[in-house]
Amino acid sequence: MPTFELSALDLSIVGIYLVFIVWRGLSYAKAHTNAEEYFLAGRSLTWPLVGLSLYASNMSSSSLVGLAGSAYGTGISVYNYEWMAAVVLVFFAVFFLPYYLRSQVYTMPEFLEKRFDARSRYYFSGLTILATIIVDTAGSLYAGALVIKLIFPQIPIWQSILALALVSGLYTIAGGLAAVVYTDAIQGVLLTLGSILITVIAFVKVGSWDAVKAVTPPEMLHLMMPLDDPFLPWLGALLGVPILGFYFWCTNQFIVQRVLAARDANHGRWGVLFAGLLKLPLIFIMVLPGTMARVLYPDLPNPDLVYPTLLFDLLPVGVLGLVLAGLVAAIMSSIDSTLNSASTLITMDFFKKLRPQTSNEGLMRAGRIFTFVFMILAAAWAPQIQNFPSLFQYLQSVLAYLSPPIVALFLVGLFWKRANGHGAFAALMVGFVIGVAGVTMLVLGVDTWLTRIHFLYMAVLMLITCSATIVVVSLLTEPPKEEQVKAYIWTRAVYDAETQQLIGLPWYKNYRVLSLLLLVLTALVVGTFW
Repeated sequence: MPTFELSALDLSIVGIYLVFIVWRGLSYAKAHTNAEEYFLAGRSLTWPLVGLSLYASNMSSSSLVGLAGSAYGTGISVYNYEWMAAVVLVFFAVFFLPYYLRSQVYTMPEFLEKRFDARSRYYFSGLTILATIIVDTAGSLYAGALVIKLIFPQIPIWQSILALALVSGLYTIAGGLAAVVYTDAIQGVLLTLGSILITVIAFVKVGSWDAVKAVTPPEMLHLMMPLDDPFLPWLGALLGVPILGFYFWCTNQFIVQRVLAARDANHGRWGVLFAGLLKLPLIFIMVLPGTMARVLYPDLPNPDLVYPTLLFDLLPVGVLGLVLAGLVAAIMSSIDSTLNSASTLITMDFFKKLRPQTSNEGLMRAGRIFTFVFMILAAAWAPQIQNFPSLFQYLQSVLAYLSPPIVALFLVGLFWKRANGHGAFAALMVGFVIGVAGVTMLVLGVDTWLTRIHFLYMAVLMLITCSATIVVVSLLTEPPKEEQVKAYIWTRAVYDAETQQLIGLPWYKNYRVLSLLLLVLTALVVGTFW
């Protein structure tokens, strides 16, 4: 096992990169003159920026470490979270994206208010802010600090967390979403190139795929695992993972905010599909290197050491610094995104409502202050994650209990016009009671039927329960007014009108053709490793 030491050249490269990315982010500070420019980059983003930013924000340090580590320890089934994202993003592009853009909202809770009522908006906004701080931002800070501790074991983990928060928060506070998106684009490219380099060098050193199969149980090289698999059973992968994926990709503020900032519906859709395409090669450049490590390092004490070990053992001086810069990029991409989205939520959903007379400059100042506050809160909470059995369990279990009510509101709300505000709020309350009970029992280690159910199955059961609640309560109360909901309901007439608009477009600009091609490509990749 290699020693985790950096040469002066590697340290210099990482340092130069950090200075550059902060400078680049700060350079956008003077470009904003109103709230729309600060929170949504003036709704001017083109599809490559949208796609790269979505991809980079999702590929945090926990993903880099977790994908390789899971492949090493339990097999490649962890890739189900990645390919399913492509399918979910196609669904998002076809059904939800045009309604989001047409509504001209700043936040996802604001969209729920337009479809249902203010109760749904404030509940979802509060829940999202809380989840963004204690799950997304804190999780990214903690995962990044773990990697730093491998390299610099003498540095206490809280100091690494604070340093990451300060560096990422600095340019996010100043530059808003534009700073986040443009730095994400740089970081996404760097991250991908570094991962490709590691994969190629690892495969050359392993010699052949037969060498991997010789030391790996056959079931660990398949995506679909038995029903009794404790990590990712096949039924959970097919039913539960899409629910978590829908919440993350279609309703999560820090993801959808990039789409809301798209220049138009076409650029939003192309960007979303581009992000889905970028997820597919991850099995080759981030998952399979973990299985190759079974040949190179058969006795690692902890699977989380796989990715750092590949870095330090395989890469020469100088190149190591560049790839480590990519790792830093992944850490900061997640942190800056979550901080910016949380400040957008509290500024536009709460502060602006309480002080509607606030000017655009005042809203920008408030957003910067809230970003700073959330940065400190996330940094303070992040060290507590080490009290949980694992980072993966912390992230996925919490989402499985908190996200299904939100998914139910968006799905039922778009496809059933009879759903009303009373049904939506009732579903949120039912989901809140079950979710808080489940998370509390998990944290306290209480052994009940609720905690014995696999978290992916729990997500399915909660989605069914919350959807049924919306239907029953909506039918027992007055229907919503037609003029209130007609702009937020999917109908075949809307689909047919869009079909006419697409006539004459070349195939490479027709998002439906691109969606079909992405689904076919996804099926080919999944079929290869099924």
